Amino acid sequence: MNAKLSTHVLDTVRGNPAAGVKIELWSRENGERVLLKSVVTNSDGRTDTPLLNADEIKVGEYELMFFIGDYFGEKTFLDRVPVHFSIHDATAGYHVPLLCSPWAYSTYRGS
Repeated sequence: MNAKLSTHVLDTVRGNPAAGVKIELWSRENGERVLLKSVVTNSDGRTDTPLLNADEIKVGEYELMFFIGDYFGEKTFLDRVPVHFSIHDATAGYHVPLLCSPWAYSTYRGS
């Protein structure tokens, strides 16, 4: 498996990939949050390139912030969805998808 971090967003209301979702990737370094990247999903609900490639991925704590309130055009319940996770093997592939609606979400470590 190639070392990388990737994600995609699925709209569970419409049953489609969620295009146009803003995503921020943060790391925790010395107790501080550091913004690494801000991207927007493409028509397939994915980013055009990995969030971190083999040269960039490091062992550590990370957070993906998904701006789903903006995507759905309402912030009556969920606005931003944070997903905190750790990378323990910088040679492995990490895929962190988000399945979401304006009221619920789920995630998992995919391949």
